[in-house]
Amino acid sequence: MSETPEKTSVFNRALLKLSGESFCRSGESGISMTAVAALSQQLKRAYETGVQLAIVTGGGNILRGKEFSAFSKSINAPTAHYMGMLATVINGLALQDALENIGVPTRLQTAIRMEGVAEPFIRRRCVRHLEKGRVVILAAGTGSPFVTTDTAAALRAREIEADIVLKATKVDGIYSEDPMKNPHAVRYPSIKFQDVLSQNLQVMDAQAFHHCMEHKIPIIVFNYQKDGNLDRVLAGEKIGTRVVPNDEPASAS
Repeated sequence: MSETPEKTSVFNRALLKLSGESFCRSGESGISMTAVAALSQQLKRAYETGVQLAIVTGGGNILRGKEFSAFSKSINAPTAHYMGMLATVINGLALQDALENIGVPTRLQTAIRMEGVAEPFIRRRCVRHLEKGRVVILAAGTGSPFVTTDTAAALRAREIEADIVLKATKVDGIYSEDPMKNPHAVRYPSIKFQDVLSQNLQVMDAQAFHHCMEHKIPIIVFNYQKDGNLDRVLAGEKIGTRVVPNDEPASAS
């Protein structure tokens, strides 16, 4: 493993939320190890900035519990959600191996106990791993059905006292409308939590925004598919959209 350079991240501890889409090629499902390998290279550079990095994995590339339960008459909704949680563990295992194969020390922790493949999530143990310079991958959401992985990310950020929640998406921030449907949609450089909620801007679910708003944890929404964007976010560059507490000013441009 290459020597870790002097710290360049403006954040001490960050919680990165990766969607299931991060683990597959655009428009496809399942796991693409090519996509995972490219993602792991970005994460290695993030690790080398000196930030303490925890990652919450989604599982939509394999199964979305909410959608599956809505269309299946054979599977009960709670069961479908548990299946979705297991999908996030599969992604976590893939990411752990990809990172360790390029020299990044990791730990995989799960909200559902499965000691044969991962540690159980224990807050103090997670924080200790971060302090020792390990990337911690957090899978299985909260361990409870009907809770999204976005909300799990907000809750974990609170538990480990993260400075920031980084929401990795396919778009370069939060827009006034869906930019795929309206080319004239306006991107917000920054926006207050109350404005996100009042305008029903659904880049994350409302419960996740509420958790971060109540505890004044800012969120940065950015396009992870542009190589180097994660580095720029950690360096403090104005990438994507920053969601700020209601008592902080939001940029107009």
